[in-house]
Amino acid sequence: MTRTEEFEELRPLLFAIAYRILGSVSEAEDAVQEAWLRYEASPTTPTSSKAFLSAVVTRISIDVVRSARVRREEYVGQWLPEPLLTDPYEDPARSAELADSVSVAALVLLERLSPLERAVFVLREVFGFGFPEVASAVGRSEAACRQLAVRARRHMDEGRPRFEADRRVRDELAARFFDALREGDVEGLRELLAADVQIVGDGGGRAPLWGKGVFGLGNVTRVLVSTFPLFARIGGTVEPHEVNGQPGAIFRDRDGKVLNTWTLDVLDGQIQAIRAVLNPDKLGHLGPVADAWAVLREANEVRRPPT
Repeated sequence: MTRTEEFEELRPLLFAIAYRILGSVSEAEDAVQEAWLRYEASPTTPTSSKAFLSAVVTRISIDVVRSARVRREEYVGQWLPEPLLTDPYEDPARSAELADSVSVAALVLLERLSPLERAVFVLREVFGFGFPEVASAVGRSEAACRQLAVRARRHMDEGRPRFEADRRVRDELAARFFDALREGDVEGLRELLAADVQIVGDGGGRAPLWGKGVFGLGNVTRVLVSTFPLFARIGGTVEPHEVNGQPGAIFRDRDGKVLNTWTLDVLDGQIQAIRAVLNPDKLGHLGPVADAWAVLREANEVRRPPT
């Protein structure tokens, strides 16, 4: 097998590692490309291409996280990961870990770890790498990696999100939710939303938002039934779609441009949270991006009574 063929076979794994460390599709793709350039330029043939490339993409991702630390600390409002529509890496033996680790809530938790803790957790807990491989990848001793893994696991367990385990139940509930949203069915929405449901959004200071979020059944229901009909009247559409392994949707303007994405946290037969990514910088990989401010202005014009 040629180097190119080996790399292409491993590309889904490399992207999956980088995305979980970085929470960014575009940065993960760049990290994978940089890993290829280093692999191609390497004068020696590694004993294990998988171990070599996984280590390289991990180190690149750690460097990116470190360099982005100040940028992340200065981020305006809630930070959410770039939406991922399809995880290219599949492993039936680790499907549960893979699905949980790519959820928006889990990636937000990972963001709170140090770069090294994050990398060790992803390699060890998500992808099942042995500690010798983890140690080689992050440039630390096995003992240090074991300590990093314990700390990372403790942090993740303390805030670990819980989701509906049955995918069919979860998807059916999401379908009912989007039907009720389209129909303006207030009672239908109230049945599907938890009492302490919340809407949180990531606009990065570049898109209209609901302040720091909307909290509680009454408030969330009012926001949904007051805004969605206006959005529909100006030609907006909702395209149900799995996002980050969870039920969600892509919202588009009348020209089909991407306005935002939603993911739904579902547990115990109810929606616990709606997480929206509106920052246009995080949507470009999904296609042409809408002008959210222009959409809001048009919706407000529709809202105003004729004079």
